[in-house]
Amino acid sequence: MKILLVDDDPDVVEAITLSFSVQWPEATVIGAKDGRSGVATFSRENPDVVLLDISLPDTDGFQVLSRIREQSDVPVLMISARGEELDKVKGLELGADDYITKPFGYMELSARIRAVLRRAQSLPPISGGGKFVAGPLGINYATHQVTLSGQPVKLTPIEYKLLYQLTRSAGQVLLHDQLLTKIWGPEYLGELDYLRIYVRRLREKLEKNPQQPIYILTERGLGYRFAGQSVQA
Repeated sequence: MKILLVDDDPDVVEAITLSFSVQWPEATVIGAKDGRSGVATFSRENPDVVLLDISLPDTDGFQVLSRIREQSDVPVLMISARGEELDKVKGLELGADDYITKPFGYMELSARIRAVLRRAQSLPPISGGGKFVAGPLGINYATHQVTLSGQPVKLTPIEYKLLYQLTRSAGQVLLHDQLLTKIWGPEYLGELDYLRIYVRRLREKLEKNPQQPIYILTERGLGYRFAGQSVQA
């Protein structure tokens, strides 16, 4: 298990490394002190998860995140001394998997890393298999393959799990907290930003006009409903 920590504060790097050596001895922490070395180290080391500070001496963490996302869907957890909601939303929109604000407890950080790894590595079970078709959208539950007009659609594990939950309950309203619990876990109850952002990302990949969706509909104040005409086998 390799964790890339991109942070220019040597005290933070030392504290996280020491904490993980006790709590998580199977993990190796690789440090990078700025954005340029962070991107280079990522490409060289191929880490399992990235801890990425927003404030870096040569750039900001958002630009580093964009560079990482050009190469990989590896889990990225943003860390920052800033707690503004806009920073959190921006990080999630750019593809971060989670966001944690300094100061934080190292047990909490470890728990969040394990959670993002678990979400990234697990997909819904293939038991029951079958296929789902709604107009040009097709899903093969057994292979986790999604197509649009016959062309494969690349989804991240979280995007696929969200689509899986929505289509498995097509026609039904799934409440915000139902989806958050099933996809992110009970500790994310009330974290609607995560859900809104991933719904938007799914719409951008699947809807002809994401601003006027025909598949993933918002039930205001309640949740979301998959409304396409469907055939399940």
